[in-house]
Amino acid sequence: MSPRATVIGAGSWGTAFAMVLADAGCQVTIWTREARVCAEITSQHTNEAYLPGVRLPDTVSAEPDLAASVAGADLVAVAIPSQVARATVAPLVGRLGPRTVVLSLMKGVELTTDQRMSQMLAETLEIPPERVAVLSGPNLAQEIAALQPTATVVAATSPAVADQVAAACASSYFRPYTSTDVVGVELCGATKNVIALAVGIAQGRGLGFNTMATLITRGLAEVTRLGLALGAQPATFGGLAGMGDLVATCASPDSRNHRLGTYLGRGMSLDEALMVTGGTAEGVKTARPVHDLARRFGVDMPITASVAAVLDGALPVDELAALLLSRPRKAEHTGAIPVVKTDPRAEPER
Repeated sequence: MSPRATVIGAGSWGTAFAMVLADAGCQVTIWTREARVCAEITSQHTNEAYLPGVRLPDTVSAEPDLAASVAGADLVAVAIPSQVARATVAPLVGRLGPRTVVLSLMKGVELTTDQRMSQMLAETLEIPPERVAVLSGPNLAQEIAALQPTATVVAATSPAVADQVAAACASSYFRPYTSTDVVGVELCGATKNVIALAVGIAQGRGLGFNTMATLITRGLAEVTRLGLALGAQPATFGGLAGMGDLVATCASPDSRNHRLGTYLGRGMSLDEALMVTGGTAEGVKTARPVHDLARRFGVDMPITASVAAVLDGALPVDELAALLLSRPRKAEHTGAIPVVKTDPRAEPER
């Protein structure tokens, strides 16, 4: 019998991941409150508003009733904006099966609590943290929908749960690796959007690849510092969820965070940039809580702090690059990351 999976959210990423699950052999239901989108997905197997030009597998349908959409699901993947997720999933308390696994596809930190999405889901749904997994990697929705090969990382505190999720989404073009480093994988997914905003701003100001490479590399360094302070595994940051996702998000014009940053760099206001970009650019709402986390743990994150200041209106975009490059000189590898042995089940170096 095919596994049953539900994807909460019919945006581009949720729809693309529903396609991945279906191609991996799952029977998939997408939840969205938009009746028109539900009807289109179920009857025509398309979602032109969010993933134009793509035909979904016949095993994908949609359901506007949230409780009905998760009934009997072995896996529930949540792919909605992080700042509305708590209110959206709260009605599902007590409605999931005792063995249902919840997978976060979200890339953010909650504004009001500074919680990572896995923490928020376990708390809101009142389920053990062991039943919550996270997924992150260089996974741009448009490329996945075009069946272009990519890999990702599925992390859960339970190796069996990570394996279960990986089996549910493994296909000829989508390769999941597993990890037990939920903190590291999740932080990589959230913070890479903030660094992508910085890269976009710099490119919008006319700066080139040297600046991009500098921001990506130093951005990874500050993300790693925060991760280590929160107990993440060092090796995670050099892998698919870390450097892999960071490069894809910072370099691709399909990345909404990069694109929005570019508009800001060209002089648009935040409201104008959000309107032109369309969809959800998670880095906008994530920069401040990530910066707050860094301050709480005494971690220096100058790029994140600068992006948060730009978004808050406290720093003009044309001062961003100058501020970053005016920092005190020091050795590059101060507080170098130690080399550690990793779980042999985890993502290999390839």
